[in-house]
Amino acid sequence: MSPTTTETVVQKYRVYIKATADAIWEAITSKEWSERYGYPGHNEYDLRPGGAFRAVMAPEVVAAGAPEIGVDGEVVEFDPPHRLVQTWRFLFNPEVEAEGFRRVTWEIVDENNDYCRLTVTHDVSDAPVTAAMLEGSDPLLHGGGGWNWILSTLKTELEAANR
Repeated sequence: MSPTTTETVVQKYRVYIKATADAIWEAITSKEWSERYGYPGHNEYDLRPGGAFRAVMAPEVVAAGAPEIGVDGEVVEFDPPHRLVQTWRFLFNPEVEAEGFRRVTWEIVDENNDYCRLTVTHDVSDAPVTAAMLEGSDPLLHGGGGWNWILSTLKTELEAANR
């Protein structure tokens, strides 16, 4: 690809969760819930346009050499409990960090009385290293599963809490 060519790539991940839209929103945006799924650590959101987003790594991850803030970005728009748009930049690796901020959209749709559809859309245009990492195929993750891992563990935790 030449330096003047751009490539639009959007990754979409979808999961159906037996939980309310409010419960899913809380799990995505609260520090307490985000500690329970995905990778060790928690998320912090300042839920207003331009508000900060940070993924704070767990102490054991930092002790192993990771940065204290693993991902940063900002809130672009939010419509609780149905839509959150944010920017996102991975800070573990200089090559990935250099690819810059990417847009992530979380959409929660009520499917029926028992289930909601959660869709995460991540724009990884012109960011091939980030794209490989998010889909779980990058060896830097040492077996990590990217968005598939995060959404699978989110679903498991929410459904276990609702039993």
